[in-house]
Amino acid sequence: QVQLVESGGGLVQPGGSLRLSCAASGSIFSIISMGWYRQAPGNQRELVAITISNGGSTTNYADSVKGRFTISRDNAKKTVYLQMNSLKPEDTGVYYCYAIVRPGPTQPTYQYWGQGTQVTVSS
Repeated sequence: QVQLVESGGGLVQPGGSLRLSCAASGSIFSIISMGWYRQAPGNQRELVAITISNGGSTTNYADSVKGRFTISRDNAKKTVYLQMNSLKPEDTGVYYCYAIVRPGPTQPTYQYWGQGTQVTVSS
């Protein structure tokens, strides 16, 4: 089993910054992908940013956060970060960590979700 533990959410004023962290632990041989989704009340969960290990490393961002958010990953710590700058009220929501993990060298991959952390952008 794999656990994803998030931290760093909170209340921030428009224009402010927050940094989210998500640490993976448990039965992990390799992490194929790690990133962040968010869900606002009444909306579907949407991709915010993700890193994909495909020989190198690829990052993808939602258009709405490009230029404001930066995703990074520390492979040694099995941790992904989301630096969020110039936050807007529409960034408010529950942010979920997501990972695709291979538990063993010959095992298939599995998807995991964190419990979510609330980010509220309001004056």
